[in-house]
Formats: sequence, C-alpha cells, structure tokens
Amino acid sequence: MRISAKADYAVRAAIALAAPGQDGPLKGDRIADEQGIPLRFLENILGELRHAGLVQSQRGADGGYWLARPADRVTVAEIIRAVDGPLATVRGERPEDLEYLGRAQRLQDVWVGLRANIREVLEAVTLADIVAGELPEPVGGIVSRPDAWESH
Repeated sequence: MRISAKADYAVRAAIALAAPGQDGPLKGDRIADEQGIPLRFLENILGELRHAGLVQSQRGADGGYWLARPADRVTVAEIIRAVDGPLATVRGERPEDLEYLGRAQRLQDVWVGLRANIREVLEAVTLADIVAGELPEPVGGIVSRPDAWESH
C-alpha cells in the first residue's frame, strides 16, 4: 500500500486540529508552518476534509479550521478515504468487483484480505490515539514486533 502525500498531509493536518489546548479555530497557515505542508495544497486538502464532514471552517479574522467531531471519533481511515477514496483498489477497482479466471481465481481473495488488514489498522486508530501517543490493539502489537520495522 502506498500512502500519498495528500493523505499524509491530511492526517497530519487533522492531528494538528486534534491537539489539546485549541481555544478556537486554527488558521491554515499555522498548520502549514507547523507541519511543513505547502499552504495552497493544505487549503485544498482542508476543503476536501470539510466537504467530507470531518472539518469545519469559518472565514475572517477569527476564522480557521476545527474538527467537526471529537478526535476520538475520527479515524485515520476516514481521513484517507476523504482525500484519496477507497483504502485499497486494484487497477482502480474495488477487489470485490474483480474477476479472475483459472489459476488466478484466488487472487481476488488475496486482495480482499489485504484490504481487510488495512482496514483493521486504519479504522482502529483515531486522532485522539495518535495525539495521546497510545496506539490501540492490534496496531500496538504489530509495531512492537521487530520485523515490522524491516524494509522489504
């Protein structure tokens, strides 16, 4: 699975919005500076998150962005889907819509299984988990294994 720059930036921006101590809307330029994200790209991403109902915004001197619901109710999976679409596709199609013939028939099961594992991780982790530095199971167990950190 490849995480696009857009998805990475979207999650990082949402984490900035989830940080404790926010006493009002957070300006886009502050998020961009804090996270090292190009401002114009960030504004487009925040617009997509707003369109998806994950972020709210207000214009003006007192304006900015904030999460539309509590950080413990926003998953990483939702954010990625909002900016990049489905979590796992094969040639742009959902795995359940594919059809393989002959010896390749079971390949569809592999792609569906892969998507299920991606969901298991990304739907388990909320913004609040990341901000608190406490990853839920099964993610905590997975990343504690030495082989998880090996590049292949």
